[in-house]
Amino acid sequence: MFRRNELSLSKVLFYAYAILILIFTLGPLVIVTILAFNNNPSASFPWQGFTLDWFKSSTPNRVGLFNDARMMHAIGTSLQVAIVVTLVSVVLGVNNAFMFVRHRFSGQSLLYLLMLGPLVVPGVVLGTSILAFSYGIANSLDKLLGAGAGTFLRPGFWLVVLGQVSFVATTTTLVIAARLKRFDLSLEEAALDLGASRAEAVRLITLRFLAPAMLGAGIIAFLFSFENFNTTYFLSGSDPTVPILLYSRLRFGITPEINAVSVMLMIVTGLLGFVAFAFQKEDAA
Repeated sequence: MFRRNELSLSKVLFYAYAILILIFTLGPLVIVTILAFNNNPSASFPWQGFTLDWFKSSTPNRVGLFNDARMMHAIGTSLQVAIVVTLVSVVLGVNNAFMFVRHRFSGQSLLYLLMLGPLVVPGVVLGTSILAFSYGIANSLDKLLGAGAGTFLRPGFWLVVLGQVSFVATTTTLVIAARLKRFDLSLEEAALDLGASRAEAVRLITLRFLAPAMLGAGIIAFLFSFENFNTTYFLSGSDPTVPILLYSRLRFGITPEINAVSVMLMIVTGLLGFVAFAFQKEDAA
């Protein structure tokens, strides 16, 4: 009897703990989603009816997400930055993975530790450091080559890309390298014995094996870039990304449109996660 009561108590505590975790993690997301469809202009309860105005409305007092030109421009900027950062970071991740996994050279361990640096350095420190460093180079280029030569190293699109790649590429490298370590080199050797060149063996066999990791790393890179605030805040110019614009508006209070933006970001994140899961499941099968 004592044993049965102990098991029942353990089960109750387990389910209570699981429910508390779900409430803590999913509760805020559920509330934001509900408020995004609430007809209350103060972005709070009580519930005043269902509406889509916060997503699409052009009335003076109710400008919806898709009718907000500045927000849509920020979304476009974030997408452009995230796409470029993702492509560059995945390419660098593949090359770095081959360098650290396939080769041995003097100072490799030190270089590996230096590569991990951007992951442990606070984003604020990283952003200010990149800004100061880029300003120094931009000023030198302006003096040597004329005014405007270092424009691409001043706050703006390309500096945001360079700043984000500095830490996102580290993450893609770790993800791709972890899968490359599991690759059986005898597969490449067999392809070479059958007449394939080294480049063909890598392209047709190794890169196909790395495809799930490359896709996963690309999704992580895209999300890291799209949602990044700390580093991007110091490097963005006149065209802010979504996190920067949301921060500037949050200083004046939360609006239903901000909840609508949050819902759209959750949907995009969920779809990307589903794509990654489906691709990896298909590869495992």
